[in-house]
Amino acid sequence: MQWNAVPDSIRQEIEDTRAVPLIYVLGIIISLAHVYFNIFADIAVLQQNILHFAGFILLCGLLKPLSSQRHLAILDKLWVLAIAFSAIYLLFAEDLIYERGVRLVPLDWLCGSLVILGAIDMTRRATGWVIPILIVTAISYLAWWGNFVPGVFQFKGLSLETLLFRSIYGDDAIFGNIARISASFVFMFILFGAFLLRSGAGDFVIHLSKSIASRLVGGPGIVAIIASGLTGTISGSAVANTASTGVVTIPLMKNAGFSPRFAAAVEASASTGGQIVPPIMGAGAFVMASYTQIPYSTIVMVSILPAILYFASLVFYVRTESYKAGLTRTMEQAPPLLPMVMREGLSFIVPVTLLIVLLVMGYTPTYAAVIAIIAVIVSSWFTPNKMGLAAIADAFALGSRNMVVTAVLLCSVGLIVNVIATAGIGNTFSLMITEWSGGSLLVALLLVAVASLVLGMGLPVTASYIVLATLSAPALLQLMANVELVNALSSGALSADVQAILMLVGVSPEQGAMSVAQAQALINDMPDEMMALLRPMLLDENQLSMLLLAAHLVIFWLSQDSNVTPPVCLCTFTAAAIAKSPPMATGFTSWKIAKGLYIIPILFAYTPLAQGDWLAAFQVFIFALPGLYAFTLVMQGWQKRQLKHWERAALAAIALVLLSPVPMAWQVAALVSLLVAVFYIGHSGKRASEWRLS
Repeated sequence: MQWNAVPDSIRQEIEDTRAVPLIYVLGIIISLAHVYFNIFADIAVLQQNILHFAGFILLCGLLKPLSSQRHLAILDKLWVLAIAFSAIYLLFAEDLIYERGVRLVPLDWLCGSLVILGAIDMTRRATGWVIPILIVTAISYLAWWGNFVPGVFQFKGLSLETLLFRSIYGDDAIFGNIARISASFVFMFILFGAFLLRSGAGDFVIHLSKSIASRLVGGPGIVAIIASGLTGTISGSAVANTASTGVVTIPLMKNAGFSPRFAAAVEASASTGGQIVPPIMGAGAFVMASYTQIPYSTIVMVSILPAILYFASLVFYVRTESYKAGLTRTMEQAPPLLPMVMREGLSFIVPVTLLIVLLVMGYTPTYAAVIAIIAVIVSSWFTPNKMGLAAIADAFALGSRNMVVTAVLLCSVGLIVNVIATAGIGNTFSLMITEWSGGSLLVALLLVAVASLVLGMGLPVTASYIVLATLSAPALLQLMANVELVNALSSGALSADVQAILMLVGVSPEQGAMSVAQAQALINDMPDEMMALLRPMLLDENQLSMLLLAAHLVIFWLSQDSNVTPPVCLCTFTAAAIAKSPPMATGFTSWKIAKGLYIIPILFAYTPLAQGDWLAAFQVFIFALPGLYAFTLVMQGWQKRQLKHWERAALAAIALVLLSPVPMAWQVAALVSLLVAVFYIGHSGKRASEWRLS
């Protein structure tokens, strides 16, 4: 295996892992164990989850020691071992606890407490103080201070014995559903990404991006967008994506003439978008599949067009900025596309294509990931970067190392989700969103966006999505379903059963089809019992399922915004450090460039973009693409020349129509208007330039 095909950041990680043989060997063992659990073994889910937790607690303790002082280091290692062995003890203690009528003995108390304290400590080491504080706050709410909270959030409390048992063995607890997702889907795809990176795929992505974008206006910026998007499909982390591709793409953009601030903002926005690119989409997509019970392949398929829209919006910003700064020259010395793909790209293109095909055919994600890993190894033998036993071992060790933070986080966040489920906070919070929004879906979206930003300041994206989905998904689903109910009621094609229910609330069939306003007022005033009867009559099960998916996609996308939105935006800060630009100013620029993270969730909520109907979704896509372009021109105030105020106002109106669920005739008229406006602005800019030259 040639080291020069592996990006510097990945090479450094592997060398750091090799430098400590215990970490290297433990990483290989953990990866092999997970492959065995997921493909060959037939073991209970609890067993797999506990072994997953114990293995990554050991690895986290070694990678992030408490102290380098000898005596403290020894105590720290003993502490980490105590956590891991306590978890394994709880695996064997479950049946005994049930035999005693769910009564805990002192050893159960000790081991259970050690596991929870250990999860808090390791999460602090891996992600900082925010999640540990949330865990302590949540657990103490169930045990103590919830009884003193006035109003709807009051909770009478649980006994410490019941609390400890539920925190360990509950379906949503530390060894519950989220840990299962971490131990299966998430780990196997992180491992697949590690094999791709070790095979030299990261270097190939940069070369491929240069070949595609070299002759386009703003080519270096477009290289960053393509490279970060493709790398995001295999890295699983927006910050890691920024660090690995940014060291190449940010200097490339700066050398081409882009300002350091803009170059860093583009890289951060594109790397954040890597988490929404199918087929992997970060850890959140696997959690989404578990929460919604919608096949992972369906989530991947409906996410293709939205991902294209987001990255197209970034390209629009780069090209507009290129014209604005006078950077119209193309890149030089770009490698020829076809020879480069045939020489270097087989170990990337073949496995990723095979993975997508297997998912579409209905194979489980874990099985598809294992086959794709084998495909990486085999296809690398037909490239200059052949993977031998040493490279395969490196990939196994790298996969475990890359999974440490995610594994510890996903297991530990189960403690928070368990509290939300036990106390019914999710239902209460959803009812509050519905009440505060006054039945308005748009206001509810704004509330969720604000909540995601606040949560994202302290939580990683996956944790933010999990918490926010648990709290607000039911409210969003109800409001989105109400929009569909209004459309159905105003259509006039109502069955006899629906008409009978409407008669109970004073709506006579002789009144004819009601207007949208009348239907909305009826839905707002209808009792919950009537709504429960009416909803399944007007919306079929598949429609409700896809609305649920759309609601979760709204939350998933909004959860990404914390990466690029001040005051805490880790992706942007990472990119700013590479570009040597002011962090906060870069943050505001990336916030502007990544506006697709806010616009596209609105399309999820109001249009069929993510509701499984490809024809309807493509229609939304066709008009949303120029709508995002018009929106970019408005935000930049430039299109080959500076725009006048009235031109920006006209383009804003055009963008609003193209991005709204209005009749198609309106959107066609807006599209024609946009074409005329772009031609007029470009032609007038050319004439002005010629006049200045003369």
